[in-house]
Amino acid sequence: MTSPSSQSDREKVVSKLPPWLRQELKIRTAQLRVDIQDAVHQGISHWSALASAPSPVDTSGAESFSTWLPAGQWESFRADSKDRGVSLIQGLAQAVRLWLEMNPAPTVKRPSVVRRIVVCNQKGGVGKTAITAGTAEALAEDPDSLHPVRIARQLARAASEEGTADGEPETSSPLDLEDLPGLGMRVLLIDFDPQGHLTKQLGQQPLPIGGDSLTCHMAGEAKGPLADLIVPVPDQRFGNRLHLLPACTDAFLLDVRLSTVRAREAALERALSPVESEYDVILIDCPPSLGLSMDAAIYYGRRRDTEQPGASGALIVVQAEDSSADAYDLLTSQINDLRDDLSLDIDYLGLVVNLYDGRRGYIATSSLQAWMDIKDPRVVAVVPDLKEQREAVRVKQPLFVYSPKGDQAIALRALAREIS
Repeated sequence: MTSPSSQSDREKVVSKLPPWLRQELKIRTAQLRVDIQDAVHQGISHWSALASAPSPVDTSGAESFSTWLPAGQWESFRADSKDRGVSLIQGLAQAVRLWLEMNPAPTVKRPSVVRRIVVCNQKGGVGKTAITAGTAEALAEDPDSLHPVRIARQLARAASEEGTADGEPETSSPLDLEDLPGLGMRVLLIDFDPQGHLTKQLGQQPLPIGGDSLTCHMAGEAKGPLADLIVPVPDQRFGNRLHLLPACTDAFLLDVRLSTVRAREAALERALSPVESEYDVILIDCPPSLGLSMDAAIYYGRRRDTEQPGASGALIVVQAEDSSADAYDLLTSQINDLRDDLSLDIDYLGLVVNLYDGRRGYIATSSLQAWMDIKDPRVVAVVPDLKEQREAVRVKQPLFVYSPKGDQAIALRALAREIS
């Protein structure tokens, strides 16, 4: 989105729009990355070019609306409205509605190959489950609504030239919030940890022992279609786009059962392949393990022949303390061994420094700097240590349902966009 280089060739105009129409305009311009003032300018131009005014718009409850238009356009529009026997407020509403009709909402871009994100670290307690769930929720949010995002630095330069919600120019900084449409992805969460924290945090029940499970499918002992085990994560903001494959405690025996399976590193891929076409992104919440199950998860996240680099791969969650660094070394050694032994392309999607609190002093700040100094993989998000996630877990709600405007949700939306 761009604003005029100076106000000398534009003039500020003030009128009114009904709140519903103004909100629809705000969402659509954000979806199309168009400045509001340019949309209004185009709408008025098209409206004035019509042979007659279109059907009336309900303008009851109209509220103040201001924007910037090319010099002289508003006076011409005022004359056109008078000639057509409509008020300025009615004419403006018709012009905005006309622009909306001529510029429909974009469809969500679907990947040609399902993206597979393996969220991992050998160390427990770093918050892998929270990052997995939050990233999935951010990916699945409603594309026809706006959600607060703390914009990334590379977007800040463009954002600094954007206008306000009313189209008025203002400056921005890398720390500003921007309201952006949801990503609208179809997302499947895989609870790959026998402890089932992801399943329980989302208010779902683990699969019963003795029934069908992901472990059974990976071991070649499926009792029915895998799709029958998948459940939706219900909430209006996700539509029907966010689903979960719950955990089962039989996964404690997964490594033992995989030891007798042929091509065991491909067991997870074989199990999930029947449902891949239903999703844009699949996220794996991995256990704190370096066993055969982790080999299968890493193999599943490898780059496929038709994929672009960085579409799928490993997202590593760490904390700003020393034990995370030790676990990180063990995990990357395992990934590099699989790369070499099986000649795989396994991409690092980045490091997430989770549960960060600079008030903890030198250990936290120096550890964060050490992570930032790593260039491959690079740090793609720093998520603060706040009570929101713990409270969401306690009430068994998704974070984005419990606290959609909290700082953790805002950070996770930025993360989802950073790795998209």
